Amino acid sequence: MPSDNQICRKVPRISLTFDDGPHPIWTPRVLEALRRAEARATFFVVAPLARRFPRLISDILRNEHGVEFHCTEHVRHTEQSRKEVEADVRDGLRELRRYGVRPRFWRPPWGVLAPFTSEIAYAFGLELALWTEGTHDWRGDPASEMLKRVSPKLGPGSIVLMHDGIGPGARRTGCGETVALVESLVERIRFLGCEPGPLDASFTVRTSSTSEAFSERERTVET
Repeated sequence: MPSDNQICRKVPRISLTFDDGPHPIWTPRVLEALRRAEARATFFVVAPLARRFPRLISDILRNEHGVEFHCTEHVRHTEQSRKEVEADVRDGLRELRRYGVRPRFWRPPWGVLAPFTSEIAYAFGLELALWTEGTHDWRGDPASEMLKRVSPKLGPGSIVLMHDGIGPGARRTGCGETVALVESLVERIRFLGCEPGPLDASFTVRTSSTSEAFSERERTVET
């Protein structure tokens, strides 16, 4: 029988998140890497890709990962009108409902927020979720370099941004290094005494106003 201390102990969470999928080649490989690492994650999906590859959405859900909303059109909110963003969310959520997905979280393209983004999120019952550590995997950096970059910043409540798809502005043609990163990243997280997992609601307040993520998105073409 576990002791009272063991029963009450809660392992701190570090969230693994993936954007810009599903992708017919790379999403299955990311899922397999997560399976080998015995870890779960959250996938922020692009609605038209979910329509193209519904089986991948089913695979993500079957493996007990989270499916959340990224966008319908991968365009910065600062380059759209309020009505355009509202339509993007409305169409995307309608599409995802066809596959039994009712998102709680929304990560806008590039993490860029317009003055009206938070109001739209509230109107649709969504919580904005950015990230605390970006791997910059869209550049095609080696997995070892990405691990070295994010490791010093990891801690309880961290949210790590990766990509299982090839979004606009990506400088790579595949996600092989992201796949390679998964197991070593999970190992590092557990070494720190944390457990990798999907996004938790307790972290969204912290990330919805993360100035580092916002400024990074404005400077770069990360997707």
